[in-house]
Amino acid sequence: MISTKDLTKKFGDLTAVDHLSLSVKEGELLCLLGANGAGKSTTINMLLNFVAPTSGSATINGLDATRHPIKTKEFITYIPENLMLYPMLTAIENLDYFSGITGRQLAQSSLTGFLEEAGLQKDAFHKRISTFSKGMRQKVGIAIALAKDTKVLLLDEPTSGLDPKASNEFGNLLQKLRGKGVAILMATHDLFRAKVVATHIGIMKDGKLVQQFVADDISLPQLEKTYLETMNYKEVLS
Repeated sequence: MISTKDLTKKFGDLTAVDHLSLSVKEGELLCLLGANGAGKSTTINMLLNFVAPTSGSATINGLDATRHPIKTKEFITYIPENLMLYPMLTAIENLDYFSGITGRQLAQSSLTGFLEEAGLQKDAFHKRISTFSKGMRQKVGIAIALAKDTKVLLLDEPTSGLDPKASNEFGNLLQKLRGKGVAILMATHDLFRAKVVATHIGIMKDGKLVQQFVADDISLPQLEKTYLETMNYKEVLS
């Protein structure tokens, strides 16, 4: 569902993404770890066609994201670190609006059903988004993905700033989407959450995918040690 082949992006003399090849199939969740500037967000932006690649390809459901920018977005839900919703609208009004622009006109019962499935407490359905915590906004984002029947979920630091309970709840929602066959690519700094939710883990550095693992094949201490060694954080390891 998600794939890149020799994907490269240069900004002048800076190579932000360097011949990146990866794939995420239905029901898989690939977490990309890496320091700021490793190329994680740029990769996601090329899959969204927000940024054009210098060379190589980024494909969604077999379609090139650059050549088919509108069609590929039909399959995608994108949840960034700070999800942009309309603050003066309620949760149910936001879900109704974003479902509408994808061509889905949903009954009130369906809208409330998706919010409930996403774990948002019922007493918040008709409250304005401006009153919501980040965790609550992310649940509305998941409800949008559920209502859209999304095939691909792209996440950029979605758990940053969440408390442990909210982060755990968000991770459980990702597992629910995996169970529906959604292909998920998540950029994160959170090694613990990556180990818990991912089926596959990659480490990016200087625009390159330098390490890849099946999540079940590596323990959290091993992952942390490998990550620190890859980043050359010798002073932390010593």
